Amino acid sequence: MAPFAGPHPLQRALVVDGPSMFYVQQKLGWFFDPRRLLALASRGEGLELAAAFWYVGLKDPTDQRPFRDALSNLGFTVRTKPLRELAAAEADQRLFGRANLEVEMAIDLMAVSARLDELWLMSGSRDLERLLEVLRGRGLKVVLIHTDGMASRELRNAADRFLDLAELRGELERAEAAQPPVFARSG
Repeated sequence: MAPFAGPHPLQRALVVDGPSMFYVQQKLGWFFDPRRLLALASRGEGLELAAAFWYVGLKDPTDQRPFRDALSNLGFTVRTKPLRELAAAEADQRLFGRANLEVEMAIDLMAVSARLDELWLMSGSRDLERLLEVLRGRGLKVVLIHTDGMASRELRNAADRFLDLAELRGELERAEAAQPPVFARSG
């Protein structure tokens, strides 16, 4: 007779929309540490981080290579897509690039959703609203992590809970920004 295993641990996935988070962090004036983010997402008794995805738009195949390698080494599955240049509405405005990574996010989440209990989504894209509705219909609890005023109302309404990234600064900010330099001279 096999021993009783008890209840299975809560299975959580973390999804980071890299371009969206870059702009949010610029607005907030601080950057989070991916290691600290993974630690926070993994925290909790009876919890297991089942998947961690980071999505990045690239100007060229070598763009952000050291950062992407570091993310992979930390345990993130890194998905990339080339940026497409889009013309500005006015002739005197510059071109801008967009990767439209929402399809990749949706495919990955649909592929792993059967084994998940909870999703932490770090994106503000209203294009993910329907995906969140479907995932919640499958029983997943959805936590949207973004910042007030930058996440679409539709996306916030589709999630079970909203966490403002600004409130997580103490837990997530890169250590080098919060600490004096290692080799600082005392005066």
